Amino acid sequence: MVHSLHTSPAWVRRSVVVAWDIVAWVLALLTFALFRFDWGLGSLQWFSVVSYILVASALQMVIGLACQIYLGRSRIGSFSEAFWLTSLVLVVGAVTGAVFWLVDPGFPRSVILAVPCLALLIMSAGRGLVRMSRMNLHGDAKRTGQRVLLYGAGDLGHQVAHLVARSNNSPYSIVGILDDDPTRRFLRIEGHRVVGTGASLAEQAQRLQASAVVLAIGGVTPSFIGTLSTACEDTGVKLIVVPPVREMIGGKVSLESLREFNVADLLGRRPISTDLSSIAGYVTGRTVLVTGAGGSIGSELAHQVNELRPSKLVLLDRDESALHAVQLRLYGIGLLDSDDMVLCSIRDEEALRAVFEKHRPDVVFHAAALKHLPMLQQYPAEAWKTNVLGTANVLRCAHESGVRNLVNISTDKAADASSVLGGSKRIAERLTGWYAEQYDLAYVSVRFGNVLGSRGSVLHTFKAQIERGGPVTVTDPDVTRYFMTIPEACELVLQAGALGRPGEVMVLDMGEPVRMIDVAQRLIAESGKDIAITFTGLREGEKLDEVLFSVNEHRASSPHPLVSSVRVEPLAP
Repeated sequence: MVHSLHTSPAWVRRSVVVAWDIVAWVLALLTFALFRFDWGLGSLQWFSVVSYILVASALQMVIGLACQIYLGRSRIGSFSEAFWLTSLVLVVGAVTGAVFWLVDPGFPRSVILAVPCLALLIMSAGRGLVRMSRMNLHGDAKRTGQRVLLYGAGDLGHQVAHLVARSNNSPYSIVGILDDDPTRRFLRIEGHRVVGTGASLAEQAQRLQASAVVLAIGGVTPSFIGTLSTACEDTGVKLIVVPPVREMIGGKVSLESLREFNVADLLGRRPISTDLSSIAGYVTGRTVLVTGAGGSIGSELAHQVNELRPSKLVLLDRDESALHAVQLRLYGIGLLDSDDMVLCSIRDEEALRAVFEKHRPDVVFHAAALKHLPMLQQYPAEAWKTNVLGTANVLRCAHESGVRNLVNISTDKAADASSVLGGSKRIAERLTGWYAEQYDLAYVSVRFGNVLGSRGSVLHTFKAQIERGGPVTVTDPDVTRYFMTIPEACELVLQAGALGRPGEVMVLDMGEPVRMIDVAQRLIAESGKDIAITFTGLREGEKLDEVLFSVNEHRASSPHPLVSSVRVEPLAP
């Protein structure tokens, strides 16, 4: 009968709810009369209490309809309906009880307090039955989905379990929950109980015939997710993850957003909190120039700056095809006929000065650079011309044209530099520091490591080698690197520009370093191919492990938990 209520027309369901609440008042009165008076009420008292029930029932129905409680304001059995129902019964009980107490001297006073409470309890019990019935209906519908273990009984786990329970055609059927918190071992979520910890994954997957594990834990480290991925592979089950907030529509979890684990998850899934008001303060309404705007970092910076509504956004690059791509991405056109698309090399000081004099930018993001370490080891003069002289040109032109804010994009290889790339970027940091201190300008550098998916990155190399059938080349089995996604790196660059004091080098927290062999193995596993890995040895200038700070640098904190700062020795041009 309760099951059939779910498929009935709305007016039938609402009528049944109204009728049940009237019955609840009657049952409450009869129960109270039995246990309190043993049916020993006089005829006048019976008349009073029956009149009280009739008035209370009618008043509840009238107020409930007026407040849309009986017209679908809240879902039956929801917490919202429970709140409104409690408020309604308390008001009706108080008003009706007060009237009868004043009008009828023989009215039993104990009825005023006890009967509304009993009535509310009976009303709630009926709604609880409806809620449980609805959950069972959804449970029956989802049993055909993929059998999964839910890893995580926290807030994220509750959200996923709730979505699965409420979906009529969920692709997943939860058969058990794993959680490493011992205080949750007796916890049940949507009827599913915690069956063990992550250490018992293989045992529980086999016992419950699960074919996948859904990871529903926020802020996990790359080492944790890497270990879990290995455990899933050894067990023969798939690893499904809840993506980071930036990948979700509106920041909300949905069953459609769940996806199989990939290499991006291995390299970091940290939430990034940004103080948009501080960023907007130096970008919104200003003229902003981005050098190297066609590159991976420059184009994403341009995208994020554009979202902050600058008065004008000038994009400069020496690569016309890259400028075409970034204009298409930002504006949906690729005509390249507007003056905010500037074809210019930062090596050409005269041409660069003309750009600055024409546009008079307020803010400059200097992302133009040569970045491939082995190539620059062979051609150090090219690193000198672009990364050093080109940066000096940008700084000089920026100072001459009155730029007050400049952010120089640096690299972790500038810390304890052992390569031409690192050395050239270290000099760029020192030049930036000199201009900042000499002229008291908000010129800062931002230092971070590899960005996931940037043009020419190791991920592209690995994927290309896998497509060719291998082998995948890794320099050393123990080599590690820091990684960030391009959007989160640029988001923190903007934040660092707002936080940095003149001459500081802002260093982004890159999380934990990741072994490159783990990245290679993950990409090979995703491809489904049998690809060999060969070790080539470290190249000239390469380090086994990158660092973010030189040994003689003193790290200082900043208002943002993922941004630190250091001072470098200024270098006069």
